[in-house]
Amino acid sequence: MMRIVRPVVTAVVLIAAWQLLVWGTGVPRFILPDPIRVAAALYERADIIGYHTMFTVSEILGGLGLGIVLGAVTALTLSYFRPARRWLMPVLVFSQAIPVFALAPLLVLWLGYGMASKVAMATLIIFFPVTSAFFDGLRRTEPGWLDLARTMGGSRWSTLIHIRLPAALPAFASGLRVATAVAPIGAVVGEWVGASAGLGYLMLHANGRMQVDLMFAALLTLAAIAVTLYFTVDALLRRALPWQPDKNPNEERD
Repeated sequence: MMRIVRPVVTAVVLIAAWQLLVWGTGVPRFILPDPIRVAAALYERADIIGYHTMFTVSEILGGLGLGIVLGAVTALTLSYFRPARRWLMPVLVFSQAIPVFALAPLLVLWLGYGMASKVAMATLIIFFPVTSAFFDGLRRTEPGWLDLARTMGGSRWSTLIHIRLPAALPAFASGLRVATAVAPIGAVVGEWVGASAGLGYLMLHANGRMQVDLMFAALLTLAAIAVTLYFTVDALLRRALPWQPDKNPNEERD
């Protein structure tokens, strides 16, 4: 019950603080509209916001799925093939030295203004957290378990399936949570650079036309999508990994 009450209370407090800020400062509504105007924009322009939301959600889910698969495959390759590690690891590090956002114009140029460039952008952002977290989990498998598997005559495949993968799943889950949180960034940045639909596209055009209430409505919709996606993935991971503790034992004593 408290898991539901806390977010609701937090949302109410933030909205009240937002309203008090507008009242207290007297800021013009074309700079910061009050929550009532934003709620009205959400209601009145629900059809337009819903239309653009479908594109952004599709881009986020496409990038998330592709990034997770590529990240997991890359982590397994790095863990089990030492020559591949020597070649791929410098490439991965170098890829993070380049600001991913700087690649957005190139992706739009190469893949067009459609959904492909936004999915690619989200994939690039998601790929590294998943790869690094999963690879770290595979490397940190308890050495005693691996020694026991070798003593019992376990093959590399059986050791991977029954020992290394289950041991690395908590780290992999952490990478998935990070990936879920940052996935909307890639899609929206791609829409800002060049798109014909999506919440980022809608925000950009609303800003250019001084429709600030619509821009805030699109922003809140995007935030709701990100929060819903994160907590959905988190709940699924908790069910999939029942052996992973939800709390730090020290927290229970505090």
